Amino acid sequence: MPCLREELERRERQALAPYAQLSEATRGRVHPEPPAEWRTHYQRDRDRIIHSRAFRRLEYKTQVFLNGTGDHLRTRLTHTMEVAAIGRNIARALRLNEDLTEAIALAHDLGHSPFGHNGEAALNRLMRGHGGFEHNRQSLRVVEVLEQKYPAFRGLNLTWEVREGLAKHPTSYDHPGRRLDFEAKCCSLEAQVANVADEIAYYSHDLDDGLEAGLLSERRLAREVTVWGQAARQVRRQQGALPDECRRYFTIRCLIDEEVRDVVRTAERRIRDAAVRSADDVRRQRRPLVQYSAQRRRLNLELRDYLYAHLYYNPAVHGPNQRAVRMLEELFHFYLRHPEATGQQARKRAGQEGLHRAVCDYLAGMTDRYAVLECQRLLGLPGRL
Repeated sequence: MPCLREELERRERQALAPYAQLSEATRGRVHPEPPAEWRTHYQRDRDRIIHSRAFRRLEYKTQVFLNGTGDHLRTRLTHTMEVAAIGRNIARALRLNEDLTEAIALAHDLGHSPFGHNGEAALNRLMRGHGGFEHNRQSLRVVEVLEQKYPAFRGLNLTWEVREGLAKHPTSYDHPGRRLDFEAKCCSLEAQVANVADEIAYYSHDLDDGLEAGLLSERRLAREVTVWGQAARQVRRQQGALPDECRRYFTIRCLIDEEVRDVVRTAERRIRDAAVRSADDVRRQRRPLVQYSAQRRRLNLELRDYLYAHLYYNPAVHGPNQRAVRMLEELFHFYLRHPEATGQQARKRAGQEGLHRAVCDYLAGMTDRYAVLECQRLLGLPGRL
């Protein structure tokens, strides 16, 4: 009798497209391990990510609004879960490997600093001349070095394909650096799906949070943002008059459905035109195959510009974030002067990789609330943002 993993691999061969990344065709792990009996390689990776300390900390890291601002606003963890759900749906529609897509999606923000993208920008400034900071590279660093759970190796020892997806995770926020061991022009289709799912999730759900917080107006969105106006009209035609919360939910759902539909149809056409026959054919392409249509991309740029102008730089969001960034800067300089105040692992890495990188790792791993508490404890700064 074959073990369950072998049966799952057989099902993949039967069900997935020829250009999907099969788990049995993985390039393996840096440290060889016997395969799991009841899980595929990518299912094992997914479970290792979910059980990591870095994953648990995402619950208390900022998405847009500082953690603790409101019970119903997204955190970095809920955002990550939504990316995984959208990614699985797109992967299923394209007959790709859902488990690989999900693993990449769940790990894509493990390296994010506290206080969202403002915190990331602050750490990058502070690390100028010392290698900089970028959360995609830090996510890879988390799974390769910083997690300390296994006696035989550092990190989580994830498969090459999951690590490839983290190394090549560009969004409109991100500018990841290249790594020598991931030199193909493109990454797997599964990684490309995770990239697009991230963008779909944060734009649509940032809209939802902005409305929940009262910083955005449905009426203005309908006038000034094309995709919102289209979704709102569709909901009105199909559902009639709805209570406020229900109407907003259905409008966001409609917007996500249209984004996913556009990506699937565009990707199907581009995959067909490229005539790819294997996962490595995909990696030899000059440009990603999983993309929006040109029209949808223009509409998303309009939405992005609106969110920057009316949400991300709204004083109610930007002000607390800037105060949080100053806390992060104060902590960074304090730890450089007092490395003994960092954790044991950070002090050990300081001797191996330099004090600046060790302090950066230590700060990047903090949750919002822990960073605030450390400012109170070490610097006597106010505990409110």
